[in-house]
Amino acid sequence: MISTITTANKVLKSVYLSAISEALNQNINPLLAQFKKTSADVWGKEVIKAVQYGINGGIGSGSEDGTLPVASGNKYEQFKLELKNLYGVIELSDKVIRASSNNAGAMVNLLNAEMEGLLKASSANFGRMLYGDGSGVLAKVTEAAASTTTLKVDDVSKFNIGMNVSVYNAGGVCLNNFASRTVTGIDRENSKITIDGTSSLTITANSLICVQGSYNNELTGLGAIFDSASLYGISKTNNDFMNPLKNDLSSGSTKQDIDDIAIQTNIDILEDRWGSTVDFIVCSSGVKRNYFKYLNQFKQNVDAMNLEGGYKAVSFNGIPLVSDRFCPANTMYLLNTKDFALHQLCDWQWMESENGSILRQVPGYPAFTAVLVKYADLLCSRPCGQGRITGINESSGLTPVVHKIIDVTPSSGS
Repeated sequence: MISTITTANKVLKSVYLSAISEALNQNINPLLAQFKKTSADVWGKEVIKAVQYGINGGIGSGSEDGTLPVASGNKYEQFKLELKNLYGVIELSDKVIRASSNNAGAMVNLLNAEMEGLLKASSANFGRMLYGDGSGVLAKVTEAAASTTTLKVDDVSKFNIGMNVSVYNAGGVCLNNFASRTVTGIDRENSKITIDGTSSLTITANSLICVQGSYNNELTGLGAIFDSASLYGISKTNNDFMNPLKNDLSSGSTKQDIDDIAIQTNIDILEDRWGSTVDFIVCSSGVKRNYFKYLNQFKQNVDAMNLEGGYKAVSFNGIPLVSDRFCPANTMYLLNTKDFALHQLCDWQWMESENGSILRQVPGYPAFTAVLVKYADLLCSRPCGQGRITGINESSGLTPVVHKIIDVTPSSGS
């Protein structure tokens, strides 16, 4: 048994760590794959970055014997974030480990299955966080629920069977009876979820449901950049450089179709106002179908692109356009990904005990766990250079639309 645990520790550290780190950084979400990862500007538990805005004012023209322009240096603001604690946990029962103790192949298959499950869960969790505001709220309860574990919520799109969640009251206080409950059922048509266990108190309307223990502990995603009143410790009021471009196409409650002109107009505004070059477009699946519907009217070809991480994209004038399941409905983001960075204390690492062991027994249980950890947060150094279009129709796609796909993948290294 001891030799089996020792072997598993060595495999987790020497074989799986580099592979799973690369997969978590590049292969779980097309948007995350575009952001650089850096340990720069990390000071202790915080990200502190001096960001320049505006231009140097010490320029001008004058007469041959006149005075020189008055010097006016660059303008800076200090962006500050606290590193978020990101975890991934696997668990192996003592019985399973003992059953594979005399079969190296069985142990490898066991670890493979756990790693694949961890990657699948991470893909959903980190992909969702990119579009969030850091609060970690998956949905709000819309109807009071007494002595029941079936909850009606305003949005079921972020839930998955097996997800462990916590329930908080509207003030953000965790309900002790619901500190960690597993989602056992999802009724997407009626916007309801079912969680395990029994209820001994009424869950009121407007209660918050989050991933277990994650309330206000998640990455500072696009939701915070576009919708918060302040960002990185700086108020957006009277600070134009902190405010991204927001364009709502809705006419009252009526949403509009998307077209090339609407997209290009917003790209041009970002270029003309802030010198920002949009290099990535992401939208919901329904919005992408709506755009395809527009292209189909003119029998236009859809150019395909291959992106880093093995993702496919549609080309909009050479800019990749992708859909993401976690992108809010009726929404399209126009981003300059060079302005983003995932600042991290270190890359993904296994949490080790004092003796260097990765697999550790769960106190009081016949099971062993291994914890993958990363301390990081997402920072955009130029919020004003990003754009968002809302109020876009979501096409159902029930009527098949056929396009000729042309591969315009650039050569390797370009």
